[in-house]
Amino acid sequence: MKEQVRHFAAWGLAGALGFAVASVAATALADDTKKGHRLLLKSAVENADFTEVTLPIFEGQRNGETVWFVVTESSDRADAEARKVHFSPKMANGKGTLAVQKVGMANGKVLFLGSVDFAPERVVVPSATGFPPKEAKPGAIGEALYTPLIELPNGIVLNAPQIKNNSGQHDRLVRIDVKKRVATFRMTDGFHEGRRVHYTSFNASDPGVAAIEAANYTPNLKALPNKGSNSPSSALTGLAPIVNGPTGKMNPQRQGLSSALLGEGDPLNIVQEIPVGERALAYSPMWDVYASVWAQVAMPVKNSVAQTDFNEVAKLALAGQISGPEGTPWGPIGVVVNCPIISIEE
Repeated sequence: MKEQVRHFAAWGLAGALGFAVASVAATALADDTKKGHRLLLKSAVENADFTEVTLPIFEGQRNGETVWFVVTESSDRADAEARKVHFSPKMANGKGTLAVQKVGMANGKVLFLGSVDFAPERVVVPSATGFPPKEAKPGAIGEALYTPLIELPNGIVLNAPQIKNNSGQHDRLVRIDVKKRVATFRMTDGFHEGRRVHYTSFNASDPGVAAIEAANYTPNLKALPNKGSNSPSSALTGLAPIVNGPTGKMNPQRQGLSSALLGEGDPLNIVQEIPVGERALAYSPMWDVYASVWAQVAMPVKNSVAQTDFNEVAKLALAGQISGPEGTPWGPIGVVVNCPIISIEE
């Protein structure tokens, strides 16, 4: 094992926020017809309790070295349908920035310019209160030219995070079969407009976030345009993690980064958009992080309730009940994470 994780259950920005990683789960498969559950990423297969997802993997090259990657979104609707992945046109707004890597093709394989060093040892040490962690070091670091967003020669942008090369493999990867061309990853639970969603994480633009999220540290994602905006010109979609929500493993209102780092479960973060119907026009797997802190004076943490809707969190911020870290105004903190949504409970 190349990681050292002690009492680890979440991701975090040192001194600002954190996220949870789901535990390794059973291997029984579940289909998308289970009552109340809808599989959104059609190329995916989930396990029975929706804590793991298996995806097709693809072989690419970087300077003669084989790299393996997955594809979860395309900026072109027809291409997305053909690949059985999410349609996310907003990703194309990152063209021309360091966040989108132009690639070539040879013999059907993607030719990457940048890759990932998977060799570092990942370390996460929670504090006495869980969050913020005492120490957080990423276990995978993107090279200078690396980003999961790639622009194909035909101009289509794909979300194609690399998950294995000669240096090692992604920290969320549970198992991989290169002969069958599939890989299984841990998932995390969150909320969208009152419904539970399941997603997995591949990249983060902050090293502390990447460490605790078990994601590739990818600073080039900072270059994506229009943070704090859900307009068509933005490449991002909002994400609201509650920093100091109610704790207690059996507490039905349990939520937040402190709770997650204490090992009580996923932080149950709140996503702004999902890749369904015309909402796909606003959806992006590139999440613009809004760290959300209950204001102690306006509403003591012991009285707070779990939040499940991004717009409701925004209303609480306007009312002064929620702020950003250390009393700053609520809004994006400048961190981008790559977290494709896999499924939703209906």
